[in-house]
Amino acid sequence: PQDAQVLAEADLIVLNGLNLEVGIEKLAEATKKPEAVVLKLGDNTVTRSEWVFDFSFPEEQGNPNPHLWMSVPYARRYAELVRDALVRLDAANAEYYRQNTERYVALLDRLDAAIEAAVKTIPEEQRKLVTYHDSFAYFARRYGMTVIAAIQPSDFSEPSAKDMADIVNQLRQERVPAIFASEVFPSKVVDQIGREAGVRFVETLRDDDLPGEENAPEHTYVGMMVENVRTMVEALGGNPSALDAIDPRNTYVEG
Repeated sequence: PQDAQVLAEADLIVLNGLNLEVGIEKLAEATKKPEAVVLKLGDNTVTRSEWVFDFSFPEEQGNPNPHLWMSVPYARRYAELVRDALVRLDAANAEYYRQNTERYVALLDRLDAAIEAAVKTIPEEQRKLVTYHDSFAYFARRYGMTVIAAIQPSDFSEPSAKDMADIVNQLRQERVPAIFASEVFPSKVVDQIGREAGVRFVETLRDDDLPGEENAPEHTYVGMMVENVRTMVEALGGNPSALDAIDPRNTYVEG
């Protein structure tokens, strides 16, 4: 009920889209004001031909992998879409929104370049990702990595014994140096798979759970990406020092 009340009062409702928040979208359409705008970021960032279907998001189920924001250029586009929506709704403050977006996308551009540089330090044969939650498809495509497996099945249950055995065999064949679990979807099976395959197990990747306390400098999207990439690069044999110059704090003009 509280969510319905918030949605009923909103002028702008921002969703990731790509069928990620179907329940919220239905609730928004049922409760929002007639003039309220529903903005689906993902649907306005990529075309259907750019969708990724994979381990947890198989094509036969019809829903693409929705984790576009893990690729920094797509996050940049998200910021621009929100700016444009705010300018349309509040033209009197258009310059304020434009200035803030200009500062923020400049930070995202620096982040994008730093991630690319850090990933390139990983030996090419080791630029392979095995994750629990399947949220790095667009990240891998952007930065020249390969997602060879995602452990969590498409129905978001725990993997079967056969699934685990298949992944262990694949890890051995691919000679993957590390596998990654998720802060958002904790699971003991990743540790078990890592031990059986004889690879390093890292359990701190995030896709929407910001690091640090609420007011900490790193408690931002940029901070999350820096922490993720630093963790990946170090575990896979690279040097993450290109990220050292990235200040994760949000940058904005005071309103």
